[in-house]
Amino acid sequence: MSFDSLIKSRIAAHLTSEARLNARRRSAERKRSRGGQPHVVSYFHDVSDPYSHLTAQILRELQDRYSIELRPFLISGPPDWATPAPEQLRSFARSDAAHLARRAGLSFSSSSHYPDAREVGVAETQICASLGSEAFAETAVNVGAQLWSGTLAASLLNDVSDTKAKGDKELDRLGHYLGATFHYGGEWYWGVDRLHYLETRLMALGLARDPSAREPIVPPDPIVPPPATNANVEIEAFLSFRSPYSYLAFERVRELASQSGATLRIRPVLPMVMRGLPVPKAKRMYILMDVAREARRMGIPFGRICDPLGEAIERAYALIGYARDTGRLESFTSSFLRGVWSEGIDGRTDRGLARIVERAGLKWSEAKPLLNSTAWKPEVETNRQALTDMGLWGVPSFRVGKTVTWGQDRLWMIAEALGQHHNQV
Repeated sequence: MSFDSLIKSRIAAHLTSEARLNARRRSAERKRSRGGQPHVVSYFHDVSDPYSHLTAQILRELQDRYSIELRPFLISGPPDWATPAPEQLRSFARSDAAHLARRAGLSFSSSSHYPDAREVGVAETQICASLGSEAFAETAVNVGAQLWSGTLAASLLNDVSDTKAKGDKELDRLGHYLGATFHYGGEWYWGVDRLHYLETRLMALGLARDPSAREPIVPPDPIVPPPATNANVEIEAFLSFRSPYSYLAFERVRELASQSGATLRIRPVLPMVMRGLPVPKAKRMYILMDVAREARRMGIPFGRICDPLGEAIERAYALIGYARDTGRLESFTSSFLRGVWSEGIDGRTDRGLARIVERAGLKWSEAKPLLNSTAWKPEVETNRQALTDMGLWGVPSFRVGKTVTWGQDRLWMIAEALGQHHNQV
């Protein structure tokens, strides 16, 4: 590892450490207390976002459970750079929200309706009128239910651009870009998926109105291993070796395959940046902090990072065929992801990559001559095209039969799909 890589990996370890997180929390609480401020939780609502509709459904209970002041903002929606595939996102988000609603005990219309711009404008007009009032949560839920079911009646359409501009400015000032997000004391919590982290923090501050209530509104999903399928079932895992979420998912999907008897098919794709898709600083920082807390919760080592973007990815992907041919592709993938995301191993160097290769059960003497090969490129491009054909663009994504999903926190869908295959045998 170069001196530069060593320093950067140590900085990353510090930035993502629990000690730093706790220190920042203490600082935020001291500042709030000195200023005599209430415990303010900011919430950013995007009417056109199905996840915002789900999140609105828990706002009233959140306020009832904790001694907080909820400050809702209406926003315009994510900037263009945050939605590199807007049409695919529209389709996937609606479907994913329906699955998540079922899992979380929330409501989402089974209609295939997707609201147009005028419908969104009408909904924004109605919701905007309730901002800052006790009626906001109820209004957002009721209007959202009509919007997503296609039953929202035409009504007065007001210009709410100033209200949304205010929300957009506050969202940007605090350092985020998505709707359905909560902000408290310097940290972000996205939707019902990350709500439990906010609740845990509020509980630790003694803000629970009923201290005996410890179960979050929407608990994190345990992945219940399915029974052995006894069938020829394949899990396709679309991964990027530069994706920390791919790292979080890999050992867990590997274990799912092993427990169920399914075959795991690893389908690497290029990182988004190497595909010409931007990942600005706000997004990078949120991902880094989010992965760190998810890793801590699941007991996965993380933080000593040596970013493999560019040369390290190309060198690793050049060895995919060799690793597969020797039956060690899973081991190689695991070794590389662990190395660059938790051990600070520099895949650009022969010393670093040799360590990754050899502990995966491969021979460096056989791997090294392959590093300049470009034979991997057609396969990776085929995988990217398959991902696009599935209606997705990001990783990690998974497919079992007709079940397609995106995200390391949707592995419960893969477990369910494997269970369905078992029941069909």
